[in-house]
Amino acid sequence: MSKNLLAKLSLLALALMLGACDTSTTAEEAAPLATVRIETLAAQPLSITSELSGRIAAPRIAEVRARVAGVVLQRTFREGSDVKQGQVLFRIDPAPFKADLDSAEAALRKAEANAFQARLQEQRYAQLIEDKAISAQDYDNARAATLQANADVAANKAAVARAKLNLGYATVTAPISGRIGRALVTEGALVGQNESTPLALIQQLDPIHADLTQSTRELNDLRRAFRAGQMQQVGQDQAKATLIQDDGSLYPLPGKLLFADISVDPGTGQIIVRAEFPNPDLDLLPGSFVRVRLEQGVQQQAISVPQRAIQRDSAGIAQVLLLDADGRVSLQPVELGQVHQDRWIVTGGLKPGDRIVIEGLQHARPGEKVAIDDSPLPLALNNGQ
Repeated sequence: MSKNLLAKLSLLALALMLGACDTSTTAEEAAPLATVRIETLAAQPLSITSELSGRIAAPRIAEVRARVAGVVLQRTFREGSDVKQGQVLFRIDPAPFKADLDSAEAALRKAEANAFQARLQEQRYAQLIEDKAISAQDYDNARAATLQANADVAANKAAVARAKLNLGYATVTAPISGRIGRALVTEGALVGQNESTPLALIQQLDPIHADLTQSTRELNDLRRAFRAGQMQQVGQDQAKATLIQDDGSLYPLPGKLLFADISVDPGTGQIIVRAEFPNPDLDLLPGSFVRVRLEQGVQQQAISVPQRAIQRDSAGIAQVLLLDADGRVSLQPVELGQVHQDRWIVTGGLKPGDRIVIEGLQHARPGEKVAIDDSPLPLALNNGQ
């Protein structure tokens, strides 16, 4: 074969190869880009909440007891009703206490008469001692009799006051306002014999408390964040509490944080946190198990991402798809904190201004360029962000 023919064949093969490369490049450039939605991250203040469990507790509980011994004549309240402070609940037979009061008042009048006589005698002796008609001893005896008579009057006044108290205790009244339970005694029962017999139980139900438990680890994490300046503590008067009912719905009335206990339960390693909720319809009853979402801090420069933007690798590490300035996708590991309104709070790996993929994650591949969909989000998805 001549050298000219070989050269022509070589040139032909080279032309075919170049044509194939050109076709491949053109096909790659002509392939459509994956379309995604993105979100540009911005720092903003976010409240840090903790979801704690606990039980409803009445803020004030009063055991109505008999303070004097006697027979119950009447129950004047309806079981399970609301009562006001000072309302009459039971009447104990007052006759013995009225007799004791009459006796004490009679003894007081007698003591006052003796004191009057002693004072008159002291006054007469005072004139006679000046004329030296009596001895000093006689005057001293008269003076002492007056003092003793005055003391008898004071003692009998105390006895009258005690008798009046006992007569008043025969009418049993409500010590607090609240919801009263069932009566623990009936008419005709003998109460107060050598003990203060319980008669009924009153519980205040509006407002009502929720006693919650929080682990010391969570509390210490919050305190470290406060000291490091990463989070601003919410004051007790401003801290909001949201109660989650047993069916998962939110209690319509917001509550507030009252205090966190200063002692740790050695058995569980937890502390008691108390919140208060309005309870005008008495929907919350003592002893009920509840969950409460409690606002305990505010992160002033927080970054959050939608939950649907988070992917996890085989090792469970959280990642997002990050877009660079050229619109090329890359995987970015992130550190996640708490969940806030269907969004993850990011504690590391992202900064304000970063663009992440929030929709179309299944089509975007690391290292490839993507097209950005700028059309308005559906209302449901927009609210979910």
